[in-house]
Amino acid sequence: MADNENNSEKGKDLNKFLIMSLLSTVMLCIVFAGVNYLVMENLLTQKIGNLNLNQEELADDEGSEDEIQRGIIVDLGDFILNLCDETQKKYLKVNVAIEVSQKDTDFPKEEEPAKSGGHGGHGAAPAAVDPMEAIQKEMAQFKPAIRDAVITNLSSKTSAELSSAAGKELAKEQIANDINSILGGEREVLRISFGQFIIQ
Repeated sequence: MADNENNSEKGKDLNKFLIMSLLSTVMLCIVFAGVNYLVMENLLTQKIGNLNLNQEELADDEGSEDEIQRGIIVDLGDFILNLCDETQKKYLKVNVAIEVSQKDTDFPKEEEPAKSGGHGGHGAAPAAVDPMEAIQKEMAQFKPAIRDAVITNLSSKTSAELSSAAGKELAKEQIANDINSILGGEREVLRISFGQFIIQ
């Protein structure tokens, strides 16, 4: 009988020990999960904050680049070219425009009109020159060489090369390099734009 009571007490003690162990394990798991949640939430908040700051910095950089990169557009007109395909003759019809950098002297600040020395119209200030007209005249001297560079570059390509977006971008980059060498550092090509672009 004493053995039964002793066994029963040992069983109760074992049950209490198991329950206490189970409860303490559950409590540790809950505490661990809570701490883990708080740490992860804090890390995510910091990462999102850093991401937002990086995006704002990129937006600011892009905005400043857009302001710097404004130029003057010169339309080179339409081109109809033979392409370099060997199997069959292919033609390209394209409209090309270039955007070149501005100079500080392109758009001078307006000055006060000069005062005339008398009532008779002598000494009157000459008529103001339109800045865009002056720029177009300046670029007109380079136009034949620029058109030749465009023709040479595009006619050396195959229709397959010019059919892909990457091929068009490569052609634009090569044309820009050629035009920059023609302009000799007086202006810089910012962009090349293809208007109509038809391969037949």
